[in-house]
Amino acid sequence: MTLRSRLVRPTFVLAAVATSALISACAPLLVGGAVMGTSLMVTDRRTSGTQLEDQAIELKAMTRTREAVGERGHVNATSYNRTLLLTGEVAADTDKVAVEQAVAKIEGVRTVVNELVVAGSSSLAARSNDAILTSKVKASFIDAKDVFANAIKVVSERGTVYLMGRVTEREANRASDIARSVSGVQKVVRVFEVITEAELADLQPKQGQTQAQPQPQPKP
Repeated sequence: MTLRSRLVRPTFVLAAVATSALISACAPLLVGGAVMGTSLMVTDRRTSGTQLEDQAIELKAMTRTREAVGERGHVNATSYNRTLLLTGEVAADTDKVAVEQAVAKIEGVRTVVNELVVAGSSSLAARSNDAILTSKVKASFIDAKDVFANAIKVVSERGTVYLMGRVTEREANRASDIARSVSGVQKVVRVFEVITEAELADLQPKQGQTQAQPQPQPKP
């Protein structure tokens, strides 16, 4: 069951999509973009400051996790736009709660999505399989003509794919369909911050924005 530590203004979607066949999941990745004519504007939809903040949150979360449960589990912490996703295994429900409470106190964290399960730690082979599945999902996103690996973060754990990012409902559905179709994915879980098409348009670089501006000539 997913627990959230705080209420936040943006709309976040957490939805599990099970597949009828045994299909695959993957680890961290970024996907998305809006069609601009026949091309996509590939951008990370976080500011550079937020990206650095997410990295700091992840490091602090791992420290807090070790303090909370020690070696009694295998926990991964992934932050995107200050939404912190916890995945992995812990020894008991009390450990699951302890980890969430510990990381929720980290400065900058807006909400915690707790997907920890009470189970034995996954094997190295299982983690390697997740890494392989990640590569497959990345390749599938790249192959898709309407999706790029730069706006959706993908985390996999024990064959389950978690999708994070700031996306429109249209993009969320498309990314979910692609991930669900990858061989080996057992389930897709959406942890999106849903934005409107208008908000997406505002995030796109303006035409010519990155072109070099002419420099004034020095006076003789």
